[in-house]
Amino acid sequence: MSPVLSASLPIEFWEREQSKRLATLIAETALHTARIYGCQFCDIRIVWSQKERILSRENRIEELGGSFDCGMGIRVLFDGTWGFASSNILESKEAEEKTKEAIELAKHCRKFNTRRVELENLPSIQGAWHQKVVVDPFEMPLEEKTHFLLDLNDKAAKSGAHFCRSFLLFHKELRVYASSLGSWIEQTFLRTYPRFIITVVDSKEGKFETRASLASPRSGGMEVVDKKAFLKEVEEATDQAKEKLHAKPVRPGKKDLVIHPTNLWLTIHETIGHSTELDRIMGLEANYAGTSFLKPDQLNRFDFASPIVSVRADRSQPGGLATAGYDDDGIPSSWADFFIIEKGILKNFQMSIGQAQWIGKEKSNGCSYAQNYNYFPIQRMPNISLIPSEKNERLEDLISGVDDGLYIMGDGSWSIDQQRYNFQFGGQLFYEIKNGKIGQMLRDVVYQGNTQSFWKSCDGICGKDEYQLCGTLFCGKGEPSQLAPVSHGAVPARFRNIDVLNIRLHS
Repeated sequence: MSPVLSASLPIEFWEREQSKRLATLIAETALHTARIYGCQFCDIRIVWSQKERILSRENRIEELGGSFDCGMGIRVLFDGTWGFASSNILESKEAEEKTKEAIELAKHCRKFNTRRVELENLPSIQGAWHQKVVVDPFEMPLEEKTHFLLDLNDKAAKSGAHFCRSFLLFHKELRVYASSLGSWIEQTFLRTYPRFIITVVDSKEGKFETRASLASPRSGGMEVVDKKAFLKEVEEATDQAKEKLHAKPVRPGKKDLVIHPTNLWLTIHETIGHSTELDRIMGLEANYAGTSFLKPDQLNRFDFASPIVSVRADRSQPGGLATAGYDDDGIPSSWADFFIIEKGILKNFQMSIGQAQWIGKEKSNGCSYAQNYNYFPIQRMPNISLIPSEKNERLEDLISGVDDGLYIMGDGSWSIDQQRYNFQFGGQLFYEIKNGKIGQMLRDVVYQGNTQSFWKSCDGICGKDEYQLCGTLFCGKGEPSQLAPVSHGAVPARFRNIDVLNIRLHS
């Protein structure tokens, strides 16, 4: 029996030569086994991951949790059909057995395979990519992290909040990828998520309102958390939640909207990000999260948005949650730099390997991700962002062009149909715009429409100075369900004549 890679050591043990030799032996065993059994292609991902979560409420820490796990996922292509198997036992003998198991699964699935997998010409890569980290939260004293959360809660209480919950989530990961084409790729990731949610109560009227922090999770260490900004924001959030308690209900109707990036990122995610996934367009996601209103033959001719709207994919933005050197197909991030929408016209779909030939393309575009070693890699979003205007318009410029409308900040409730077409979005903060000026706070607001008409109504986009990167660690897709991290950059944008509802009147 070969030596076992320890599951009890931190990721830094990868620097030891023994660990690299063992990983190499495991990968070589899997790839050799696939080769002698006649597989067209094989790859293996070996993943080590650490997680930590700290949850607080008011003046106490409610949960301290952490985990460390590791394992391997082996994917084979046999007679045009995928097979997959995984294990948390990192031994070469186990790699051999799991490769055979993946091959048997592929053989069994051949009779159900109505779309034979044809791989494009894939590169052989020897590479490494490592997330830049200034302050590793796993090396910080626990007291420093807990004190930050309790200070937030205390500041909220002193500002008049009745309740405050806050948390820190950290996820650190090492991924090693090897393929039968000769690729060997090493990557490390660290993602950090700080958040608070305050609640204020009007006991006389039996009402309450909440306001959550607006900062999104980011790639990087504790340096991405601006502690002073959070302490300032929790005071502002408390005051805003109090104001929401007594804010005037919105009057339903057609209104112009100016939407801040902290709200618009989620609209981009649901209406553009998910609708342009090629597996969804081809009907492969229908069971879980629907298909798409888009068709495979619409590239370069579908009028998706107004001419000022361009949306680009990438895996290179600093701090982006989907930023990486390579995707989980071993494809370099340079392949994932492309327009999805360019000057309003649909230009590209997101693809993982084996999908390009469905639409007559020569290669995929670096859009593959698996949640962990024990998940099959599927098509997932890279970072997808709204391109700022070259005119360098500012927020006040957009607002000055609105006679009757709303300014919306913060993500809230959302709902979208199974084709990613008809939707409804809420938010956290809503302000009336009258005669080009921001007025009083409103409440009970949701806006609705359909994807194409909404984006075609966009007539104003701010410049790069107002750009903000937002996103989520928890984008769900697939069966079994997988979570993926993804960021969306945006600037404030203006949309004309959008349906606005009062959620209390329509609930």
